[in-house]
Amino acid sequence: MSDRFDCRNCNESLYGRKYIQVEEKPHCIPCYDRLYANTCQECKEIIGHNAKELFYENRHYHEHCFRCFRCDRSLADESFTIQGDALGRSEGFCNEFSSKCVACDKTVMPGSRMLEYGESTWHEDCFVCHGCEKPIGAEAFIPDKNNYYCVPCYEGRFAPQCSHCKKALTKGGVTYKDKVWHKECFFCSGCQTSLAGQSFTSQGESPYCVKCFSSLYAKKCAGCNTAITGFGDGKYVSFEERQWHQPCFKCSRCSVSLVGSGFFPDRDLILCTDCNSDE
Repeated sequence: MSDRFDCRNCNESLYGRKYIQVEEKPHCIPCYDRLYANTCQECKEIIGHNAKELFYENRHYHEHCFRCFRCDRSLADESFTIQGDALGRSEGFCNEFSSKCVACDKTVMPGSRMLEYGESTWHEDCFVCHGCEKPIGAEAFIPDKNNYYCVPCYEGRFAPQCSHCKKALTKGGVTYKDKVWHKECFFCSGCQTSLAGQSFTSQGESPYCVKCFSSLYAKKCAGCNTAITGFGDGKYVSFEERQWHQPCFKCSRCSVSLVGSGFFPDRDLILCTDCNSDE
């Protein structure tokens, strides 16, 4: 008597019938389809053992169910994309759901290299500098109205030039007498110290820090013998060949302020009216 050869699941004899081995265990076709066949994502029916099955992102389809939801055309041999649960031909689907390149007006296909700025989208190769017309790619760029420039083109066309080094000044900087400098280029003509953020003055076209201007050009106060720089309250009194800080302009005898008052010179002295009358 021969050994039995039965389906592992239903125990029916497999002699003379088709069967499928699963882990070396035979199963009749109905049992195999019920236990192991996948369900089609589209029609929700079992994908039988003899049906051609397509698989995409953990989803299974009959070959005839793998089609564009709009035009019903098979996607088995075409490029496609997916939006939610819907499959669509890349060209038709993208025309409806994808952005268009503002340069060439063609669809920016999913997965392609692109650039987005503001509310606009470009193919990577279409996003070019308005100056040199080279693709900007992932490099830095500067928008100007409706045009976009790579940094070298923008600097060459629009950025002001530093009065010292003549290179483009794209941010920050110092403006003085209608001219611009990089902060590091705006320094004292005497000691070369940076003047950005500190008090300074000029002699002709050359800027100087307070210390250098005082030692090189400032006149001395006839009262305290220190430089009159114009800094601080900046006010001073001048008479003949002499100058005084306003607080230093006072009677040589009683020290009363002579600012706004009459005074009398007496050789190197200046006297108020009362002290001059006492003589």
